[in-house]
Amino acid sequence: MFDYLKNLLSPNIEEDISIAQDNDERIKTATCVLFIELARADGDFSEEEKLLIADFIKNNFVLSSQSAEELIQYSELKRKESLDLYQFTSIINSSFSREEKFDLMINLWQLVYSDNKLDKYEDYIIKKIGGLLNLHHKEIIDAKLLVKEKIKKDNS
Repeated sequence: MFDYLKNLLSPNIEEDISIAQDNDERIKTATCVLFIELARADGDFSEEEKLLIADFIKNNFVLSSQSAEELIQYSELKRKESLDLYQFTSIINSSFSREEKFDLMINLWQLVYSDNKLDKYEDYIIKKIGGLLNLHHKEIIDAKLLVKEKIKKDNS
């Protein structure tokens, strides 16, 4: 009886670790889905875009190439099963600071401009994502301008 109460009232560390890992996986998947959705917006999911997404995933989530590829494949399935982006942006909203969301927006703009053009569907999706991330329009545009400035500087 006392063991039952003790187990009930004491924190289960293994369960807490499992929940933290599950949340971490949800964040990775949600972030990856946003990149994939944006890459597919113009109807041309190029190899360059796939490589950029894989690099972002590897660098920001400290994953091996194989783990990043598995995450991309899993995220692609989740994207196909989803009805909207809200379920993914809500995960990011509950886990990311405003600054982290702004940094994410910069990376999304870098993906958009990887082919040196802004498609109207990409523009629509990225602004929709920014709104769902509760970023102000000015922040979305500031991120865009930072990316354009960097591209201009790199091409000089």
